[in-house]
Amino acid sequence: MLDRWALQLVKKPLNAGAVILARHSVSADSVTVAGFAVGLLALPALFMKLYWVALVCILINRVADGLDGAIARIQGPTDGGGFLDITLDFIFYSSVVFGFALADPERNGLAATALLFAFVGTGSSFLAFAIMAEKRGLTNFKYPNKGFFYLAGLAEGTETLCFFVFFCLFPGFFTELAYTFAVICMITVITRVSGGYLALRNDDSGTV
Repeated sequence: MLDRWALQLVKKPLNAGAVILARHSVSADSVTVAGFAVGLLALPALFMKLYWVALVCILINRVADGLDGAIARIQGPTDGGGFLDITLDFIFYSSVVFGFALADPERNGLAATALLFAFVGTGSSFLAFAIMAEKRGLTNFKYPNKGFFYLAGLAEGTETLCFFVFFCLFPGFFTELAYTFAVICMITVITRVSGGYLALRNDDSGTV
């Protein structure tokens, strides 16, 4: 829901950083992989309850996720890069939730499972519609720079980052925060499935 405004706020600094990296022949894919590697370090940090370390790793990952897209737009986007980016993003998101489950299995385990369940719904509806949109040549004018049809929802990247930050700053409230975010994600699933189905059905009938 907040991505369109958040992207505008970080667009200039990300583009400036991307120009510098591209000038030094740093590829978008290398930034994607490096950012994922740093982000994945949040998992052992969370297991050891080093929440500030995990927070730094998460923020670096998200900066890298913005930089790789900006670099790709300079150097030319590729299907392989888009595939790598979205796949590693979903693995990273899940690893953070899993890390909190490992930090305190008895207290956090069920809430983490509920959130991962919701993540499956948001991720699958997001990617399934992107496949259909690509097949039909549909374009999302709200996110023209995305390499695939970016199906919006109540829970997007900005909301996910905000909750991850809250998890790290207030680990004692992970259960309450995780359940809250799971509900938000499930609302997103409902709106994406219903909205996506209606959009595709209308496209089938030629009314879109």
